[in-house]
Amino acid sequence: MSDARAVVVTCSTRAAAGQYEDETGPAIVNWFEGRGFEVASQVVPDGDAVGTAIGAALGVGADVVITTGGTGVAPSDATPEQTRPHLLADLPGLAEAVRARGVAAGLPTAVLSRGLAGVAASANATGRALVVNLPGSKGGVKDGLAVLDGVLDHVLDQLHGGAH
Repeated sequence: MSDARAVVVTCSTRAAAGQYEDETGPAIVNWFEGRGFEVASQVVPDGDAVGTAIGAALGVGADVVITTGGTGVAPSDATPEQTRPHLLADLPGLAEAVRARGVAAGLPTAVLSRGLAGVAASANATGRALVVNLPGSKGGVKDGLAVLDGVLDHVLDQLHGGAH
């Protein structure tokens, strides 16, 4: 996808405050760059800033928006709640496949991720984008990218009006 645009949003209050280095966002950026995407990334605190960042990414025409972090059950984990208002259609099978991949990799707590996946309105040429919430752990991101690796090109083709 040489002309596709991706935005990666790391959702972490501690990383946004500089208390620790974000490792998951750069891993996702590297994955997209390896696929030929133009990629932008940012680190934002948990909460309303996540929804604002997703909206901004869609507003500048992202084809794909991937978040990392804020999908668990901690009181500050609000990425799914900030994502949902942007979705036109849910892709529950994609979100479930990310959780299932984590469980299969030996991490039973992967089922606690509340991450969403879906289609959102975008300012890109097709007017639609894929949005996926990945966990904030390195393993969760690895599992999520493995799932996306098998479907991303097909999803983008579909969003651009391709045949089934």
